[in-house]
Amino acid sequence: MNSDEKRDCECASPQAKASPAGGIDRSLEESDTENPEASRMKRAAAKHLIERYYHQLTEGCGNGACTNEFCASCPVFRRTDNNAAAVKALELYKINAKLCDPHPSKKGTGSAYLENGAKGPRHSLACSDGKMNRRDLHPARDDFKDLSYLTEEKVYELLDMCGEKEDYSPLIRVIGRVFSSADGLVQSFRKANQHTKEELKSLQAKDEDKDEDEKEKAACSTAVMEEDSEASSSRTGEDTMQGDNDVQKLGPHEVSVDVEAVRRVYNKLLANEKVEAAFLNALVYLLPNVECDLMYHNVYTRDPNYLNLFVIVMENSNLHSPEYLEIALPLFCKAMSKLPLPALAKLARMWSLYSAGQIRRMTETFQQLITYKVISNEFSGRNLVNEDDAVTSATKCMKIVYYANVLGGELDMGHNEDEDEEPVPESSELTLQELLGEERRNKKGPRVDPLETELGVKATDCRRPLIPFDEFVNEPLNDVLEMDKDYIIFKVEMENKFSFMTCPFILNAVTKNLGLYYDNRIRMYNERRITVLYSLVQGQQLNPYLRLKVRRDHIIDDALVRLEMIAMENPADLKKQLYVEFEGEQGIDEGGVSKEFFQLVVEEIFNPDIGMFTYDETTKLFWFNPSSLETVGQFTLIGIVLGLAIYNNCILDVHFPMVVYRKLMGKKGTFRDLADSHPVLFQSLNELLEYKGSVKEDMMITFQISQTDLFGNPITYDLRENGEKIPVTNDNRKEFVSQYAEYMLNKSVEKQFKAFRRGFHMVTSESPLKYLFRPEEIELLICGSRNLDFQALEETTEYDGGYNRDSRIIKDFWETVHSFAEEQKRLFLQFSTGTDRAPVGGLGKLKMIIAKNGPDTDRLPTSHTCFNVLLLPEYTTKEKLRERLLKAITYAKGFGML
Repeated sequence: MNSDEKRDCECASPQAKASPAGGIDRSLEESDTENPEASRMKRAAAKHLIERYYHQLTEGCGNGACTNEFCASCPVFRRTDNNAAAVKALELYKINAKLCDPHPSKKGTGSAYLENGAKGPRHSLACSDGKMNRRDLHPARDDFKDLSYLTEEKVYELLDMCGEKEDYSPLIRVIGRVFSSADGLVQSFRKANQHTKEELKSLQAKDEDKDEDEKEKAACSTAVMEEDSEASSSRTGEDTMQGDNDVQKLGPHEVSVDVEAVRRVYNKLLANEKVEAAFLNALVYLLPNVECDLMYHNVYTRDPNYLNLFVIVMENSNLHSPEYLEIALPLFCKAMSKLPLPALAKLARMWSLYSAGQIRRMTETFQQLITYKVISNEFSGRNLVNEDDAVTSATKCMKIVYYANVLGGELDMGHNEDEDEEPVPESSELTLQELLGEERRNKKGPRVDPLETELGVKATDCRRPLIPFDEFVNEPLNDVLEMDKDYIIFKVEMENKFSFMTCPFILNAVTKNLGLYYDNRIRMYNERRITVLYSLVQGQQLNPYLRLKVRRDHIIDDALVRLEMIAMENPADLKKQLYVEFEGEQGIDEGGVSKEFFQLVVEEIFNPDIGMFTYDETTKLFWFNPSSLETVGQFTLIGIVLGLAIYNNCILDVHFPMVVYRKLMGKKGTFRDLADSHPVLFQSLNELLEYKGSVKEDMMITFQISQTDLFGNPITYDLRENGEKIPVTNDNRKEFVSQYAEYMLNKSVEKQFKAFRRGFHMVTSESPLKYLFRPEEIELLICGSRNLDFQALEETTEYDGGYNRDSRIIKDFWETVHSFAEEQKRLFLQFSTGTDRAPVGGLGKLKMIIAKNGPDTDRLPTSHTCFNVLLLPEYTTKEKLRERLLKAITYAKGFGML
């Protein structure tokens, strides 16, 4: 032993509990009559070291990159039972074996154990002859330059030391160093190795062989000799190899970082303002390098533990604060958006296990950045919000949280409708398109989000998300978004530009409807152009529109026969712009005639006397009649009408339960859907599920159910084979309820609904409808808003012909309209706009114009429903205005040239 070693060797104070080994080797108890106190302290130090070896053998040091073969955290370590570990601890003490840092779970006792900072397990902390190093006995030191990664215990140790000295500069320097280093942050706050039940069982009653002990003793000296070569090897390479091993052990939703430990550390540190600034500065320095690593160095593929960096940073609850919004958070979002698809999917799966409050916090963080950037910049047609990196990258990051919100909610993955067996026939014009060098875009339907495919989940699979979907909508962004430009980027799929239509969760229904409108119009113009070219090449009659000429008294027969012919001969004609003409009337269809056509068709089709649909007086909703006498073709044509209404931007007064729109989106109806479509049946079945007594004896139900057909005749159906012989019991009642719902919502109407859905898809198959909208938004798109806010309509109405907002008759007009009853208001909307429903977004989105139509007269008010224009004479009194207006809206029917 040299002089330096002699100076550093001292005895340790006894702070540990009694050794699990049941004492220490008697050979260690050297008598020292001259100094009994020194002898006692020497024994305590030896006891303390043996206990550390024991914990190292049984629990490990917690370092995922540990190379100490005598540590339970080392991948090659062979486990033993507790008794064998106690014996082994004595042997290791005798040979002065390698000793690691203490197990991280020993929180609050870091100073009681011997620490050696970042030197890790490569340096033995025990001095020869059972003596110990003074520097190891006092881990609280001023210089932490060798600390390259953090654990929860090290943070607490630093906090205690800085708190005692009231100087937090060492802690700030360590945080700055670790959080500005990707490698250091990735290695920080690792989980302790957990052992499976199988491993623990295999260790029980397993005694270590003496020959193995001898081999390990020999290997010990070899390991010490190899320390220098190990230290000179690339740390990154070691971490990568160990990282691969760690990730292989983890599940698809697990990461190697201890999230709970990170949260506890943040709670401690963020309370200190000086320390908080260190996080901010470190991130600003770190993130450009992270972005570069992900873009050019493929770092995640080499070390999947790289994801730990983003998990740790996202746990910072102050990310949305003003200090971060300017620089740090935009840089973080840019870096995260560069993660490869498997990494994004892993983040989504991991975050799906978070609570609703944690999902909301992350959502609000990204929303805060988007809103801040939108408000603080002036975006326009020349300065698009799509070109702002901070906004686009934050939106991409929020997509991860959005899918985590879906995955963490109540999922309905197993109830999917089968696709139509018969494909929708292609247009005969396809050959011409190929000759002209044209190709039909999205022939296989709308695109699918790659992250959705990677995760194997859709928004429609989620019955109830962790937080409402509305919380992902950013209204300030919707206000500045140039939807025509965004749609072009979406359609052309520019690699260097971002379209918010690829993240429809952030858009409200009004904005998405505008994008759908552009898509439909462009498709109409394309069909028109192809038709013109087709007529020039083959000399056929030019027919650029989908023309329907119908008689008002035979509207169903005329319309459905014509649509059936088109659907059979050339379905592509359904993609043309609709042009309706009522026989014997002079109205030119600029949109208003089509509105009335759809209104009349819906009234006829849903007439209960026809028998295609049943009507529930309680819910005021229609459902498919399973015993309808109408042909399958009739239901197909109804689906076509519904699709045409969406395609031509018309609102229908249809009343379906939500399960119909879910089924249109590819889902099956389940027991939960009965609450909306068949509430009485749902209540009965729910009472059956909750019944406390004996279902079999008290209710005497079997797996055979009965219904009444169109003519009142009873019809029986077996939910299981020989169902009348199978009683419903407490054990099988869930199966009975599930089968009952399956029959009512799917099997009994399978033929009718398949035809209905097929007709709907004939029109919408190439549309981004399913990509952009959820089922509840589809209903809003078809039916419009049920809330008639006439105050909003008044605020957005424009005036022409000499009228203005302050004109006397205009004030009288709005006072009159506001005094109308609900039914009269609907008649007024029908009269002036062609439909009695509010558009998507409410009446405030309806651009109505009131124009002057001459001086006082006995003529009634008139309207151009195509353009939502009301022609109002300047009546002299409010009473005359009310009388003339009521008569006009009550008896209005038909179109005439004005």
